[in-house]
Amino acid sequence: MPRRRKGGIAGRRAFVHAIAHIELNAIDLAWDMVARFDNPKLPRAFYDDWVRVAKDEAEHFALLSQRLVEMDVSYGDLPAHNGLWEAANNTRHDLLARLALVPMILEARGLDSTPVAAAHLEANGDSDTAAVLEKIGQEEISHVAAGVRWFEFVAADRGLDPVATFHELAATLFTGSIKPPFNAQAREAAGMSEAYYRPYERHKFNED
Repeated sequence: MPRRRKGGIAGRRAFVHAIAHIELNAIDLAWDMVARFDNPKLPRAFYDDWVRVAKDEAEHFALLSQRLVEMDVSYGDLPAHNGLWEAANNTRHDLLARLALVPMILEARGLDSTPVAAAHLEANGDSDTAAVLEKIGQEEISHVAAGVRWFEFVAADRGLDPVATFHELAATLFTGSIKPPFNAQAREAAGMSEAYYRPYERHKFNED
């Protein structure tokens, strides 16, 4: 992936395109959660949650696609990374791993970055895109919450400590890094305890 331009209309187009790409992948990942991890031990509520997530992600993609059209480009006009599908491939073997990497790491990262991005856009006069991001950020809280809820459900069913298991999966399967600052308020609203992410903050400070 080439480095995105940060300024002007070209930078905003690239940014919105990147977020639209994430949301499009998120639609497929939600449906993949339903289809790949078919298990009679999982309650109907598990599948209902991911169907609802898929619906939300489709609405987010539509909103961002419309913003791109208003910026005189379309989704697919720019290159896009493959990070979400790499995470999907790395976790195709295990539901617990998928829940850790996708909603609890990648989508939780969105909880941290989206308010900052929305504020930056607002400050630079793009209130329309800022409003779309604010809507997405609020609705993504429930997606992370579903990830936490079902991660802890499956961990308990397997007799595993959820926090220790999360850190083990992150260390062995996640190819990126979990970095502060963290949006503690949004993460708390999603039911994610500090034990899941504060160790990465301390590690970062120790490195400094």
